[in-house]
Amino acid sequence: MGVRSAFLFAILLLIAALAALNWGTLSAPVPVSLGFMTVSAPLGLMMLGLTVALGVFFLVYVLYLHSSVLLDAKRHNREMQVQRDLADKAEASRFTELRNFLEAQETKHMAQNADRHAALLTRLGQLESVIRQRSEQSDNTVAAHIGQLEDRIERKPLPTDIDPRI
Repeated sequence: MGVRSAFLFAILLLIAALAALNWGTLSAPVPVSLGFMTVSAPLGLMMLGLTVALGVFFLVYVLYLHSSVLLDAKRHNREMQVQRDLADKAEASRFTELRNFLEAQETKHMAQNADRHAALLTRLGQLESVIRQRSEQSDNTVAAHIGQLEDRIERKPLPTDIDPRI
């Protein structure tokens, strides 16, 4: 029980105790003016009845407010859950979109790497053929020079006497 409830309960007990202790005075008929006429009635009971009616009215009002707040909170929670679900779906959609984007980028990079690898292999093949041609040309050139030197050596007679001046 909260402090406010305990305070209201104490006041209610105090009113009930005062009414019980002073029942004779509360129920004594006295002349009561209603504004347009005067009647003889127990003023204390009338005031006690009005106090009880006011208390019941406020109790109903508090229950009404409490129920409306609970209904609003329930509606708000439903709306929040719907918004949370929408946000989760949007987040999942973004993750799917990101995954698709990353897969597309990976595919693109793999294709570029394959193209570069093919171009590199082609270039290496070209360089190999150029080096082979140059090597063959160099071999042919060396062989030609050696052949010329052999021809010169074969054509030149061997000197029989050696000139000491040389």
